Amino acid sequence: MSDSRPVDQPQNDALRAHLEAWLNKQNQTLLEEVLATWQTALGHFHPDEALLAQLLEAAAVPSALAPSDPQDSRLASALDLLEGATSQGDLLKRLLDALSTLVERSALFILKQGLASLYAHRGFEADAPSRAGAGVPPSELESLIQGSTHSIRRKGPGYTALITPISSFEASDVAIFALRHKKRAVALVLVDSGLRQSLDYPEQARALVLAASAMLASLVAGKEEDSRSHSLPEAYPSAPTPVVTEPIIQAAPVELDSKTRAAAERLARVLVGDVELYFPAEVSQARIRGNLYGQLRNELERSRATFVERFGEEIEARYRIFTTTVIHQLCNGDVSKLGAVPWA
Repeated sequence: MSDSRPVDQPQNDALRAHLEAWLNKQNQTLLEEVLATWQTALGHFHPDEALLAQLLEAAAVPSALAPSDPQDSRLASALDLLEGATSQGDLLKRLLDALSTLVERSALFILKQGLASLYAHRGFEADAPSRAGAGVPPSELESLIQGSTHSIRRKGPGYTALITPISSFEASDVAIFALRHKKRAVALVLVDSGLRQSLDYPEQARALVLAASAMLASLVAGKEEDSRSHSLPEAYPSAPTPVVTEPIIQAAPVELDSKTRAAAERLARVLVGDVELYFPAEVSQARIRGNLYGQLRNELERSRATFVERFGEEIEARYRIFTTTVIHQLCNGDVSKLGAVPWA
């Protein structure tokens, strides 16, 4: 068999080697020239005075074209007024003072035992009363009190009921917010436009009320901490809790219509919830000692009187709605913690 490799193959390999060597040398030379040119060009990458002046001018433009928002400035000033509140009463006073920088008129109503009582106001007529009798909030305000809505921005029975004790003049634009503690409405805050057509800063006013709610929680937590420092001796927490096998509450007759029962249960929850909200240390001690009525007799009697005034003694005697709520909310469902009660 003959060899198929061309006889001139060694000569071709030699030519290829010379050609590759020349190309490599030229590439190396070109690369060195490119690097030298690049290094020389780097020396020209220094900003001159004209460029620096342009950059400084461009950097100054945003601050000149975007001045601070006056709404943000007003809210910041209003929040500053809330700072430093030392008590719940001081916080409420500061809240009204702060609101006066955002709205024309404002008023605050304390919610307690199912009633709304005027606490103080700003911007109303000189002869407007600083205090007024308590009244049951209209049903229109129920969604706000229960937390299903964050504000009311319309005139209606709710606004009229709140404004009537203070002024006979109703503004054209209004807002009502809830001041809350532990998700429970403890006060209603009313603001309106006074003689103006509309409120200038309604959302800022709402933000201020939310900030006051957060500060209220902090103040109450501090007060509860102080109360715990004077709490019961260590022997009490370890005492066993008596258990009563038979419930004290009998089944309620079915004659009570659902609408009346729902309203009565709602008021009972509000009344009992106020006792728990405003007397947390006393409720805690009463649960441990098992004498809730003895510890909170006056508060429970006032709350029950409010319930009976609204729905009648007969309904409470037959259906035990208020009593059931007390046992459920304040005694954790354990009737033995209620103690001796004349109406239970």
